[in-house]
Amino acid sequence: MTPRIVSLLPSATEIACALGFADALVGRSHECDFPEEVEELPVCTAPKLDPDLPGAEIHDAVSKLVSEGLSVYSVDGELLRELAPTHILTQIHCEVCAVSLGDVEASLENWPGTRPRIVTLSAASLSDVFTDFERVAAALDVPGRGRVLEGRMRARMQAIAEIAQRLPERPRVAAIEWLSPPMAAGNWIPELLQMAGAVNLFGEKGRHSAWISWEEVEAADPDALLIFPCGFALSRVRPEIIASASEHSGFRRLRPVREGRVMLCDGQQYFNRPGPRLVETLEIAAEALYPETFRFGHERSGWERLPPLPRD
Repeated sequence: MTPRIVSLLPSATEIACALGFADALVGRSHECDFPEEVEELPVCTAPKLDPDLPGAEIHDAVSKLVSEGLSVYSVDGELLRELAPTHILTQIHCEVCAVSLGDVEASLENWPGTRPRIVTLSAASLSDVFTDFERVAAALDVPGRGRVLEGRMRARMQAIAEIAQRLPERPRVAAIEWLSPPMAAGNWIPELLQMAGAVNLFGEKGRHSAWISWEEVEAADPDALLIFPCGFALSRVRPEIIASASEHSGFRRLRPVREGRVMLCDGQQYFNRPGPRLVETLEIAAEALYPETFRFGHERSGWERLPPLPRD
């Protein structure tokens, strides 16, 4: 029997497609946008806030919803019933970043007939990402494909890491996942930075990203900043940076800001999405930090350099 898959998580959509199940997808979340053909699928979720708001306003709106015990997203249960999926892919890692398991279960109340199988992903580290590959593959009865996908990714990542480890300098990097207020990237990012030949100053492998201050970043005196606000395409990052520079004097005092060592990156497509394209995320980090050594062609599409900003 051919599965009918609804994916409510962008990384899960990419995993399903990488495992050979693109044609089995019958529905998606509002955030699932890769590969491009999935955008033709019915959309089963919606945010309860305007995602085009400035970062500071998104933070305030999300904080208000969470403080009131409300979900950040809604799931269209009626559409789900019409699509009649055999499998629903969702997550339990972060209730703010994507539709949660609770949202999905609520939408399945009074489900007619056999309920779809819910496959929950929970990647907090690279090993968790690979486990999720195998979890989805096993649920779709093709366990071997998950191991093959993992093997391909590990080989590409290892090739980059071997080159990076031989480089004479290891820049000290602050990886920032949100700007207003600033948040230091955790989860799988510290591992990717290590593979890219960097010394990660903030955030811990396998743990949620943590709030920090620009004063803490200044005290650490990083050699470079990698900035990729969660869910923001590259085109949105520069305006957010300019707003932060005007609102927080501590930002302009940072040495990388004055010296042009701030790399703006696409969080939406790469850094914040724990799926098969974490290989490209590693390529972006390595290329941004060592442009004379690594040339993968991601500049201006996956990352760009912020020109030096004078200190106020």
